[in-house]
Amino acid sequence: MNTKEIGEIRRHLRRDRSNITAIYGCYVNDAHQIVSESRLSTGMMPENEGEKYFAILRRCLSGTQGKNLIDLTFQTAQVTEGAEHKLLMDLRKSKLEDEELRGQFFQKVMDSLELEGSYLILLGCDTYDVPFKSKDGEGQADRSEESYTYLICAICPVKQPKPGLCYDPEKQEFHDGGLRSTVGMPELGFLFPAFDDRSTNIYNALYYNHSPKENYETFVDTVFHTPVPKPAFEQKQSFEALLGDSLGEACSMEVVQAVQSELVQQIELHKESKVPEPLLINKEQVKEVLTGCGIEEDKLAKFSVEFDEAFGFDAEVHPKNIIDNKRMAIRTPDVTIQVDPAKADLVETRVIGGVKYLLINAEENVEVNGVNIHIGE
Repeated sequence: MNTKEIGEIRRHLRRDRSNITAIYGCYVNDAHQIVSESRLSTGMMPENEGEKYFAILRRCLSGTQGKNLIDLTFQTAQVTEGAEHKLLMDLRKSKLEDEELRGQFFQKVMDSLELEGSYLILLGCDTYDVPFKSKDGEGQADRSEESYTYLICAICPVKQPKPGLCYDPEKQEFHDGGLRSTVGMPELGFLFPAFDDRSTNIYNALYYNHSPKENYETFVDTVFHTPVPKPAFEQKQSFEALLGDSLGEACSMEVVQAVQSELVQQIELHKESKVPEPLLINKEQVKEVLTGCGIEEDKLAKFSVEFDEAFGFDAEVHPKNIIDNKRMAIRTPDVTIQVDPAKADLVETRVIGGVKYLLINAEENVEVNGVNIHIGE
């Protein structure tokens, strides 16, 4: 799914637009036991409450593609005879009204998910009459080419607030408010099947993961039985390690700056182009930058091998997963310097009298602890 398709479903996923008639819930405590199951009619919900439920479901269609939103692909054999895919299809076909199927799904989640504390599983089934769009992109709401029926699932932490005094408007006094559990925004979730080319694609699902450090691999394997990329945090660590290891002493600040500058530029150009497909890069694009920096062939070959080992043969990665496009961080054991990537040339390395230094161009105002200081000649 691309950004336009995700946005189209997210805009539809509102109480006054969607066709979700009920939201099913399963409350699981920190001992991995079901506390309660529920069926909440969306038509009977108070307006504020209904908006909160739909806001939770919409959150599973938000974030950065490749980092928070990940396409999962089923193999043909899974679609034809896989138990995981069949359960999802059966849930969709029953529109979640089959209690036994819901129970099977809830049990799969409980058996595979390691979340700290209690959590709430929310499930909804919606049908979207896809408006016809002409070649020039103009939509016609009164014409529909297809009905897209999909499952939306959100798994949310349930938090215990700190005890405190609460205001009672009737008594106009503050009293002990007790402990009432509250539902947080989803930690993970998914949409199935995918909405590709504005049409149903039962070979794909869209997986939502809030944390860049955890991908809940066991959950994905149990529910979908498909591979899931490394978490974005691990991808960044892997890229940093392989760049330093493969280049060795040739890995200078100038080389790292050049790689970051190129990837940041690609991210900005992609953003300006408003292309809905996510931006992906491969090892050859990084090698071009390294070649431009004068890196020798043997080190380029080592980089290529280690890239394949870290990400897979001929893999493509999201550049935002392997660099920080907002800042450049320079660290020593005692000092950390953060610089806007566009201003990275203000910092350089130098060896003076046999001592290694980081030099910062300080022509403009310099502050120390909020105080403007003067640097003497």
